Amino acid sequence: MKLARALAACLALALFSGCGYHTAGSASRLPSSVQTIAIPAFTNQTQTYRIEQQMTAAVVREFLTRTRYHIVNEAGDAADAVLHGVVLSTEAAPLTYDSQTGRASSALVTVKMRVSLTGRDGTVLWENRDYTFREQYQVSREVSSFFEEESPAVERLSRDFARTLVSNILEAY
Repeated sequence: MKLARALAACLALALFSGCGYHTAGSASRLPSSVQTIAIPAFTNQTQTYRIEQQMTAAVVREFLTRTRYHIVNEAGDAADAVLHGVVLSTEAAPLTYDSQTGRASSALVTVKMRVSLTGRDGTVLWENRDYTFREQYQVSREVSSFFEEESPAVERLSRDFARTLVSNILEAY
């Protein structure tokens, strides 16, 4: 009888005490009152066509796939918090050159962003004023088979940015 009670106590202890480990992105440092996050289209202060749309779409997709938050696209009474993003600058620069032709063989695209998450009462829940993301891409050597590689690089960069942003917000880094 004592052995059964001791085993039951050990089993209960094992079940109710966690080891403290959890999977990344499952915990949130946001207030429990935040259930709905509005993510309006980011603002573009650059000349890069539609980059704010790519960045916004990637962030919305990341929040929907990784979190339990309800996401809306406009700030209003339904939103408990609003995520604002501004694309501050974009730059594509040659990174390496072909020694035979002297032409660029790879390039680096750099995007700088400012992002903040504010609560319904205007308090800043999370903010990063200086996000910088870079993505390298190869430049086609053959003019006849030229393929624009910058757009896929920006697409990869936007996914990396969204993954990092959501992790930073959830884990309060």
